[in-house]
Amino acid sequence: MMRELADNIMDIAQNSISAGASLTEVHITVSHEEDRITFVFRDNGCGMSQDMVQTVMEPFTTSRTTRKVGLGLPLLKQTAEMTGGSIGIESTLGVGTVVTAAFGLSHIDRPPMGDVAGAFFSLVIMNPDTDFLFTFCYDGKDFTFDTRQVREAVAPIPLNQMEIAGWI
Repeated sequence: MMRELADNIMDIAQNSISAGASLTEVHITVSHEEDRITFVFRDNGCGMSQDMVQTVMEPFTTSRTTRKVGLGLPLLKQTAEMTGGSIGIESTLGVGTVVTAAFGLSHIDRPPMGDVAGAFFSLVIMNPDTDFLFTFCYDGKDFTFDTRQVREAVAPIPLNQMEIAGWI
């Protein structure tokens, strides 16, 4: 299991980038009323075949050629299920992928959220040519960060330029 949920954000977002996504969306909803944390990852990468979608939750399924083990999604599934939650994947070749994971908010086995802001920051700075849409909804109050808006405001300066990174 990953130590913090922010680690899962980094892992799944990096999968999107590896899949050639130009836009990766991460939506997090925390609801005390529903006793749930829900993550939705959406990308416009290369997508997966239905055969891959059927096996991607198995630990030894990976599209990587550098190693034979892919543990990110199986660990996410294990974490979600042990907190009374669930995970689902929808993908279409040439269109993209959506991963939805729900966790029991108050469940004793739920890992801490971790440094979610730091994870988002790292993704933006390490991938300045990829666009990210981050939405955080906490008990009905929303915060949105969209690199497309930032990019438009600071063009032509790259997002990983020191002054822009400091502002982000």
